[in-house]
Amino acid sequence: MSDTLQKLAEVLEQRKSADPESSYVAKLYAKGLDAILKKIGEEATETVMAAKDGDAEKIVYETADLWFHSLVLLAQQGLGPDDVLAELDRRFGLSGLEEKANRKQ
Repeated sequence: MSDTLQKLAEVLEQRKSADPESSYVAKLYAKGLDAILKKIGEEATETVMAAKDGDAEKIVYETADLWFHSLVLLAQQGLGPDDVLAELDRRFGLSGLEEKANRKQ
């Protein structure tokens, strides 16, 4: 895992016990799953809009927001970037069609 993802995962874990008034992430955790999911939906929409605009800088910026909020969700659920990277690693070398077909089994 990249150092950046590892450091961010550690900070997100620490924010679980932080005062919601002291941290944006702690406030999201305090608001619960629905608030986190809403943010992911907003960021996904903003990423799509940036891509439709064809602005590379905005695409990167919005994708970073989407990844960040997805990492918040993972941490809230007791998961982390290693779990996602392990799944991507598992899929590596499979064709997309093969991977999708295996989901139905």
